[in-house]
Amino acid sequence: MSTSPTDNARRDRFLTDLFGVMAYGELSAFERYSADARYSPTLHDRAVLGRIAVLEFEHYELVSARLAGMGVDAEEAMLPFQPAIDHFHDRTRPADWYESLMKAYVIDTVSADFYRAVSEYVEPESRQLIQQVQSTEEITEILRARLKKALSDDPRLASRLALWGRRLLGEALTQAQRVGFERAFLSGLMVSPGNEAIDADSPAVKDEAEAKLMVAALMKELAGNHSRRMTQLGLTG
Repeated sequence: MSTSPTDNARRDRFLTDLFGVMAYGELSAFERYSADARYSPTLHDRAVLGRIAVLEFEHYELVSARLAGMGVDAEEAMLPFQPAIDHFHDRTRPADWYESLMKAYVIDTVSADFYRAVSEYVEPESRQLIQQVQSTEEITEILRARLKKALSDDPRLASRLALWGRRLLGEALTQAQRVGFERAFLSGLMVSPGNEAIDADSPAVKDEAEAKLMVAALMKELAGNHSRRMTQLGLTG
Protein backbone atom coordinates (compact mmCIF):
# COMPACT_ATOMS: atom_id res chain seq x y z
CA MET A 1 0.00 0.00 0.00
CA SER A 2 1.45 3.35 -1.04
CA THR A 3 1.64 6.27 1.30
CA SER A 4 -0.07 9.58 0.65
CA PRO A 5 1.78 12.88 0.11
CA THR A 6 0.64 13.88 3.60
CA ASP A 7 2.16 10.75 5.10
CA ASN A 8 5.42 11.32 3.22
CA ALA A 9 5.58 14.92 4.40
CA ARG A 10 4.96 13.82 7.98
CA ARG A 11 7.68 11.19 7.72
CA ASP A 12 10.15 13.71 6.30
CA ARG A 13 9.28 16.21 9.03
CA PHE A 14 9.76 13.56 11.68
CA LEU A 15 13.18 12.53 10.37
CA THR A 16 14.27 16.15 10.01
CA ASP A 17 13.27 16.85 13.60
CA LEU A 18 14.85 13.64 14.85
CA PHE A 19 18.19 14.25 13.16
CA GLY A 20 18.02 17.96 13.95
CA VAL A 21 17.75 17.39 17.69
CA MET A 22 20.38 14.64 17.51
CA ALA A 23 22.79 16.89 15.63
CA TYR A 24 22.46 19.73 18.11
CA GLY A 25 22.76 17.30 21.01
CA GLU A 26 26.04 15.97 19.61
CA LEU A 27 27.35 19.47 18.91
CA SER A 28 26.45 20.55 22.44
CA ALA A 29 28.18 17.47 23.85
CA PHE A 30 31.33 18.34 21.92
CA GLU A 31 31.29 21.86 23.33
CA ARG A 32 30.60 20.60 26.86
CA TYR A 33 33.41 18.07 26.87
CA SER A 34 35.81 20.57 25.33
CA ALA A 35 35.00 23.13 28.02
CA ASP A 36 35.13 20.60 30.87
CA ALA A 37 38.54 19.36 29.71
CA ARG A 38 40.06 22.69 30.72
CA TYR A 39 39.20 22.03 34.36
CA SER A 40 40.54 18.48 34.45
CA PRO A 41 42.57 17.75 37.57
CA THR A 42 45.28 15.97 35.55
CA LEU A 43 46.61 16.09 32.01
CA HIS A 44 45.48 12.48 31.58
CA ASP A 45 41.91 13.50 32.39
CA ARG A 46 42.17 16.41 29.99
CA ALA A 47 43.26 14.05 27.23
CA VAL A 48 40.45 11.62 28.06
CA LEU A 49 37.76 14.29 27.78
CA GLY A 50 39.42 15.65 24.66
CA ARG A 51 39.11 12.21 23.09
CA ILE A 52 35.43 12.04 24.00
CA ALA A 53 34.88 15.53 22.55
CA VAL A 54 36.40 14.36 19.25
CA LEU A 55 34.04 11.35 19.17
CA GLU A 56 31.03 13.58 19.79
CA PHE A 57 32.04 15.92 16.96
CA GLU A 58 32.44 12.95 14.64
CA HIS A 59 28.90 11.93 15.55
CA TYR A 60 27.69 15.45 14.79
CA GLU A 61 29.32 15.26 11.36
CA LEU A 62 27.64 11.91 10.63
CA VAL A 63 24.19 13.28 11.45
CA SER A 64 24.82 16.50 9.54
CA ALA A 65 25.83 14.48 6.49
CA ARG A 66 22.59 12.49 6.75
CA LEU A 67 20.58 15.71 6.84
CA ALA A 68 22.48 17.02 3.83
CA GLY A 69 21.68 13.79 2.01
CA MET A 70 18.01 14.46 2.71
CA GLY A 71 18.38 17.93 1.20
CA VAL A 72 18.07 19.58 4.62
CA ASP A 73 20.36 22.29 5.97
CA ALA A 74 21.73 21.05 9.29
CA GLU A 75 21.63 24.47 10.92
CA GLU A 76 17.98 24.96 10.01
CA ALA A 77 17.16 21.49 11.37
CA MET A 78 18.95 22.20 14.66
CA LEU A 79 17.63 25.70 15.34
CA PRO A 80 14.17 24.70 16.68
CA PHE A 81 15.85 22.64 19.40
CA GLN A 82 18.62 25.02 20.39
CA PRO A 83 16.65 27.01 23.02
CA ALA A 84 15.37 23.91 24.84
CA ILE A 85 18.72 22.12 24.88
CA ASP A 86 20.62 25.26 25.90
CA HIS A 87 18.10 25.88 28.68
CA PHE A 88 18.47 22.30 29.85
CA HIS A 89 22.23 22.68 30.16
CA ASP A 90 21.82 26.04 31.90
CA ARG A 91 19.56 24.37 34.48
CA THR A 92 22.04 21.57 35.05
CA ARG A 93 25.34 23.39 35.39
CA PRO A 94 27.80 21.20 37.35
CA ALA A 95 29.37 22.67 40.48
CA ASP A 96 32.73 21.00 39.88
CA TRP A 97 34.70 18.47 37.86
CA TYR A 98 33.06 15.46 39.48
CA GLU A 99 29.54 16.71 38.81
CA SER A 100 30.62 17.31 35.20
CA LEU A 101 31.62 13.67 34.91
CA MET A 102 28.34 12.51 36.41
CA LYS A 103 26.35 14.77 34.11
CA ALA A 104 28.14 13.36 31.09
CA TYR A 105 27.58 9.80 32.32
CA VAL A 106 23.86 10.30 32.95
CA ILE A 107 22.92 12.49 30.01
CA ASP A 108 24.84 10.59 27.36
CA THR A 109 23.47 7.20 28.41
CA VAL A 110 19.86 8.34 28.86
CA SER A 111 19.97 10.11 25.49
CA ALA A 112 21.40 7.03 23.81
CA ASP A 113 18.67 4.82 25.30
CA PHE A 114 16.02 7.27 24.10
CA TYR A 115 17.26 7.50 20.52
CA ARG A 116 17.79 3.76 20.22
CA ALA A 117 14.16 3.26 21.26
CA VAL A 118 12.95 5.77 18.68
CA SER A 119 15.10 4.09 16.02
CA GLU A 120 12.75 1.10 16.09
CA TYR A 121 10.19 3.26 14.26
CA VAL A 122 12.29 4.32 11.28
CA GLU A 123 13.54 2.68 8.12
CA PRO A 124 16.74 0.58 8.20
CA GLU A 125 19.09 3.24 6.84
CA SER A 126 18.10 5.79 9.48
CA ARG A 127 18.04 3.11 12.17
CA GLN A 128 21.60 2.08 11.33
CA LEU A 129 22.83 5.67 11.59
CA ILE A 130 21.08 6.25 14.93
CA GLN A 131 22.52 3.08 16.37
CA GLN A 132 25.99 4.00 15.09
CA VAL A 133 25.86 7.50 16.58
CA GLN A 134 24.30 6.33 19.82
CA SER A 135 26.70 3.43 20.34
CA THR A 136 28.16 4.91 23.52
CA GLU A 137 29.92 1.91 25.04
CA GLU A 138 33.40 3.40 24.65
CA ILE A 139 32.43 6.75 26.15
CA THR A 140 30.35 5.15 28.90
CA GLU A 141 33.17 2.86 29.97
CA ILE A 142 35.64 5.74 30.10
CA LEU A 143 33.31 7.84 32.25
CA ARG A 144 32.35 4.93 34.48
CA ALA A 145 36.00 4.05 35.14
CA ARG A 146 36.86 7.65 35.98
CA LEU A 147 33.86 8.04 38.30
CA LYS A 148 34.66 4.78 40.07
CA LYS A 149 38.21 5.98 40.68
CA ALA A 150 36.96 9.30 42.02
CA LEU A 151 34.55 7.56 44.39
CA SER A 152 37.28 5.19 45.52
CA ASP A 153 39.68 8.06 46.15
CA ASP A 154 37.07 10.08 48.05
CA PRO A 155 34.05 8.08 49.32
CA ARG A 156 32.53 11.31 50.61
CA LEU A 157 31.57 12.10 47.02
CA ALA A 158 29.05 9.25 46.96
CA SER A 159 26.05 10.95 48.56
CA ARG A 160 26.52 14.19 46.61
CA LEU A 161 26.94 12.46 43.26
CA ALA A 162 24.01 10.11 43.93
CA LEU A 163 21.77 13.11 44.62
CA TRP A 164 23.11 14.93 41.58
CA GLY A 165 22.51 11.85 39.43
CA ARG A 166 18.87 11.66 40.53
CA ARG A 167 18.33 15.31 39.68
CA LEU A 168 19.93 14.86 36.28
CA LEU A 169 17.71 11.86 35.57
CA GLY A 170 14.59 13.86 36.36
CA GLU A 171 15.70 16.69 34.09
CA ALA A 172 16.70 14.28 31.32
CA LEU A 173 13.38 12.42 31.44
CA THR A 174 11.45 15.68 31.28
CA GLN A 175 13.50 16.71 28.26
CA ALA A 176 13.13 13.33 26.57
CA GLN A 177 9.38 13.29 27.16
CA ARG A 178 9.02 16.78 25.73
CA VAL A 179 11.00 15.92 22.61
CA GLY A 180 9.60 12.43 22.21
CA PHE A 181 5.96 13.25 22.76
CA GLU A 182 5.54 16.75 21.43
CA ARG A 183 7.95 16.67 18.49
CA ALA A 184 8.57 13.05 17.56
CA PHE A 185 5.90 10.50 18.39
CA LEU A 186 2.80 12.57 17.78
CA SER A 187 4.07 14.47 14.75
CA GLY A 188 5.87 11.70 12.96
CA LEU A 189 4.99 8.26 14.23
CA MET A 190 1.22 8.38 14.49
CA VAL A 191 -0.57 6.95 11.46
CA SER A 192 -4.19 6.64 10.55
CA PRO A 193 -5.68 3.13 10.31
CA GLY A 194 -4.94 1.69 6.90
CA ASN A 195 -1.84 3.77 6.27
CA GLU A 196 1.70 2.48 6.42
CA ALA A 197 4.11 3.43 9.17
CA ILE A 198 7.40 5.13 8.42
CA ASP A 199 8.82 1.69 7.79
CA ALA A 200 6.61 -1.22 6.85
CA ASP A 201 8.51 -3.48 9.23
CA SER A 202 8.26 -1.07 12.16
CA PRO A 203 5.39 -0.70 14.63
CA ALA A 204 2.86 2.06 14.07
CA VAL A 205 1.32 4.39 16.63
CA LYS A 206 -2.39 4.54 15.95
CA ASP A 207 -3.64 7.29 18.22
CA GLU A 208 -2.72 9.80 20.91
CA ALA A 209 -3.68 7.49 23.78
CA GLU A 210 -1.34 4.79 22.46
CA ALA A 211 1.41 7.39 22.04
CA LYS A 212 1.03 8.49 25.66
CA LEU A 213 1.27 4.90 26.87
CA MET A 214 4.35 4.37 24.71
CA VAL A 215 6.07 7.43 26.10
CA ALA A 216 5.21 6.44 29.68
CA ALA A 217 6.66 2.96 29.12
CA LEU A 218 9.79 4.45 27.59
CA MET A 219 10.29 6.81 30.53
CA LYS A 220 10.03 3.85 32.91
CA GLU A 221 12.59 1.92 30.86
CA LEU A 222 15.00 4.87 30.80
CA ALA A 223 14.73 5.24 34.58
CA GLY A 224 15.35 1.52 35.10
CA ASN A 225 18.42 1.57 32.89
CA HIS A 226 19.75 4.58 34.77
CA SER A 227 19.24 2.85 38.11
CA ARG A 228 21.27 -0.15 36.94
CA ARG A 229 24.09 2.09 35.75
CA MET A 230 24.17 3.92 39.08
CA THR A 231 24.36 0.57 40.85
CA GLN A 232 27.41 -0.24 38.74
CA LEU A 233 29.02 2.83 40.30
CA GLY A 234 28.04 1.71 43.77
CA LEU A 235 25.45 4.47 44.06
CA THR A 236 21.68 4.46 44.45
CA GLY A 237 19.73 5.56 41.42
